[in-house]
Amino acid sequence: MKPTTAVQTSELKQEWARLRTEQPHLRIRNAAEKLGVSEADLLATEIGETVTLLEPKFPQILGELHRLGRIMALTRNEAIVHERKGEYKNVEVVKGHRQMGLAVNEDIDLRIFFDQWRFGFAVTNESESRTMRSFQFFDAAGTAIHKVYLQDETVIGEYEHIVQKYRSVNQTTTLALGPQAGKAAETPDAEINISEFQQAWADLRDTHDFFPMLRNFGVAREQALRLAAPEMAREVRVDAYKFLLQQASESTLPIMVFVGNPGIIQIHTGKVENIAEAHGWFNVLDEAFNLHIEQKKISRAWVVKKPTADGIVTSLELFNQNGDNVALFFGKRKPGIPESTEWREIVNDLPA
Repeated sequence: MKPTTAVQTSELKQEWARLRTEQPHLRIRNAAEKLGVSEADLLATEIGETVTLLEPKFPQILGELHRLGRIMALTRNEAIVHERKGEYKNVEVVKGHRQMGLAVNEDIDLRIFFDQWRFGFAVTNESESRTMRSFQFFDAAGTAIHKVYLQDETVIGEYEHIVQKYRSVNQTTTLALGPQAGKAAETPDAEINISEFQQAWADLRDTHDFFPMLRNFGVAREQALRLAAPEMAREVRVDAYKFLLQQASESTLPIMVFVGNPGIIQIHTGKVENIAEAHGWFNVLDEAFNLHIEQKKISRAWVVKKPTADGIVTSLELFNQNGDNVALFFGKRKPGIPESTEWREIVNDLPA
């Protein structure tokens, strides 16, 4: 895809300004959809004003964010938004995998796939009530991967230091965007050795071996659940997440909530307390953790069981209409510790 021209950028800037005047509470993601462009395109129109284009040194930039103290990390896909507050520490590139990163902390817990990252911006949003400063990262098509928002006004100097250190020399407002990455075609069921696949599943000893197993058999994620042995996967009601989150809230049982996109997975581990449903969204609204599920975009839900050296690990997995996995829920656990029986009872009781 060719870069936008200066004329096109100017016209888009005017259209976005008009839209913000007409709908002042419209989020940038929704504005981009209305205007038929990407979110990164809209930010680019403000480069040199409220937006700074950064060098694509993403591991290094993330490695500096510990300077900002307590922040809010936001990761989303088309159906779910995951927001977690905490300190952004311990960012590292996986040894032998320069395109993979980790941030393993009690609060900010991430699995990062840098091969999907293309653009980074420092963004300042002004409103009547406050100024919001953030770092925002996008894929080749201009779709948001990950955002980090300042929470502490006393570290603005540290924020500005990072912005200037990684500021791109070329502050162009014309981005060379590419097409959205295509989804691999699903292997026909008839070409898969289902009995061997089911046996490999039964022989699992670690949840981390699940994805390599799918690759070995050429099986897509939700296709695997359809082909699994009945005791390993069962489809449940599409809104089973409501029952699960309500039960976890009432029991104060710590859980794990994974939400991601092709560029990152963000994980919350802990209790969920304040549950609310409004305007088509089902929400967790806690001080350090917010989860927003756009209910109409959840098409299917499955309870999935994986054998490990510590016994069965059970999860609830949500999928959109395209068969993309948009969220996973687990009981809180660590290697060497069996799954909570209370968690297992909640999941086993989810309505078919």
